[in-house]
Amino acid sequence: MKPKPGDLAPDFSCHATDGSTIRLADFRGRKLVLYFYPMDDTPGCSAQACSLRDANRDIAASGAAILGVSAQGEDSHRRFAAKHRLNFPLLADTDRTVARAYGAAGSGLLGVARTLAGLNERVTFIIDENGKIADVIDDPDCRNHGDEVLKRLQPAGSPGHAA
Repeated sequence: MKPKPGDLAPDFSCHATDGSTIRLADFRGRKLVLYFYPMDDTPGCSAQACSLRDANRDIAASGAAILGVSAQGEDSHRRFAAKHRLNFPLLADTDRTVARAYGAAGSGLLGVARTLAGLNERVTFIIDENGKIADVIDDPDCRNHGDEVLKRLQPAGSPGHAA
């Protein structure tokens, strides 16, 4: 089941592109943009990652970090990150534990097909400084995802804030 705004974000621990282990607890006191994507180096996933890469300076200025999550291994993630000069870590969720915890592994018949193919749903969670889900973007616009995230990070009532 996918967490909703106000829910406590499921805890995780996962290997990143640099070989380190990253945990949700590492981001306490800071916002986190945790985005799930189907597969490294496909057109939509590349566009989404590059959009977030290009917006990362402004996202960081809003007090947030970015993590990408898919089921490919660290080597695949390193090649993908290097090819597109990504400036944020990718998590190698090869057993899809993190995807299942966040409901990004899919459900229903399509979820079974995704599981068999080892693909995640495309969904982004914005987690607040206290480890709670602040927002969920269920159907991200890959080419403009960085702008979507920035609008969601704006304080309520400010210009550009998404309701």
